[in-house]
Amino acid sequence: MQPVPALALRGVSKSFGMTLALSDMTLELFPSEVHAVVGEHGAGKSTMIKIMTGIHQPDAGRVEIAGEAVGLHGTKAARLRGVAAIYQEPMVFPDLDVTENIFISATDAGLLLDRRRQRSRAGALIARLGMTLDVDREARGLTLAEQQAVEIARALSQDVRVLIMDEPTASLSAHEAAELRRIARELAASGVAVVYISHRLEEVFEVAHRVTVIRDGRHISTRPVAEVTPQGMIAEMVGRAVGNAAARVPSAAGPEVALSVRGLTRAGVFEDISFDLHRGEILAMAGLIGARRTDVGLALFGIAPATGGSIVCRGAPVRIAAPAEAIGLGIAYVSEDRRKLGLALPLPIRSNITLATLRDYLSPLGLIDRGRERATAMAYRERLAIRAPDVEMAVGVLSGGNQQKVMLAKWLALKPDLLIVDEPTRGIDIGAKAEVHALIRAFVRDGGTALVISSDLPEVLALGDRVLVMREGRQMGIIAAAEATQEGIMALATGQRAAA
Repeated sequence: MQPVPALALRGVSKSFGMTLALSDMTLELFPSEVHAVVGEHGAGKSTMIKIMTGIHQPDAGRVEIAGEAVGLHGTKAARLRGVAAIYQEPMVFPDLDVTENIFISATDAGLLLDRRRQRSRAGALIARLGMTLDVDREARGLTLAEQQAVEIARALSQDVRVLIMDEPTASLSAHEAAELRRIARELAASGVAVVYISHRLEEVFEVAHRVTVIRDGRHISTRPVAEVTPQGMIAEMVGRAVGNAAARVPSAAGPEVALSVRGLTRAGVFEDISFDLHRGEILAMAGLIGARRTDVGLALFGIAPATGGSIVCRGAPVRIAAPAEAIGLGIAYVSEDRRKLGLALPLPIRSNITLATLRDYLSPLGLIDRGRERATAMAYRERLAIRAPDVEMAVGVLSGGNQQKVMLAKWLALKPDLLIVDEPTRGIDIGAKAEVHALIRAFVRDGGTALVISSDLPEVLALGDRVLVMREGRQMGIIAAAEATQEGIMALATGQRAAA
């Protein structure tokens, strides 16, 4: 007889505005198994996790726990039903000790009042994970692996029946990752249903009993891992309709090298990155979560400088130790997080567009020339088709696509030679995505050079004249556009194909 699933999604759908995040999703998680879920960025994994943990409620379908349909309204409701999650970035309280972190959500009043019982139980939970950890130690000094162990112990303290591990090893060393996989297997052996979400396909084959592939918010397949091949899994992950991706328009790259990088390294983060960027070219940088692509961009812009290797810009060796130095060399950086790092949301469009070039609008007395500032903002509003009735509107009220165009305008106003764009279309709709692609192509067509960092493989193929693929801080290869395919990029990014 088939056992009752510890947790099941039955025909679950979820939309955010016009975006369909999940469509008729069905998934069964059984006790005593590690169930891997794989899919590209944007496949719907995060939304699925949030529904299972009560953060979101489905628009259609139902969630079942132990065969019973339930309404999980919030993470507390999910925890009380035995469902918990740990993430790539652990959530511990640095000023509390290990014991206090484990029982931060405790509902046992007697235990809360008895520090001795707390410490004893905390020690037993840590020991159950096969780890040695001082339960009186302050969490501030713990490694990432130790912090994750604390989070798992916290879940075990609440009688967890379903434990969701979301990219748990993305920031861990090989030894720490192996330990976490061991813990996942042992938890499953003790009767817990473990959901293991990872882009590291070799981990999936090592740790999982079954694997589910999702794509574009839909369930594609669920099979025992013994019946799955890496090539078949990759094909299912990237098999979306090609018609949804914009056709690639080749850039007119010339022989002039705008930027040459050799052996670029930031100790403990990435190493030995080498490439030439030609004027008039778009180099796309692809890779999965934990590939450290963004860190390379931050190093080239001087936010987190490289510790080794060389950079030649405009034919001269340079060392970029601060953003001001990068800007002086004609380099601009469009951040992946526009709301936190790219824009001042309460300020008007006008102020955001001139933020990087504010000195150009200062009078001899140091006052801002609002008239010139407004004229520039209006010109970029027209040029980039920013949909806003007035440049005095606060950026925070604009749509994601229009915010992205304001951020691009801010850096285009600098008239850079090299534009580094990190996740240029994250969180924006299809129409705005096409417009942003057109803006990047226009910048390059006018003589600029672009480095585009993206998790969206159709975007990588649509924009890149060449594709540099990274995996866990290492360069796996550079593929010419004519030879690049989604399957080939994913094979490099997941380590299924040797580096070029």
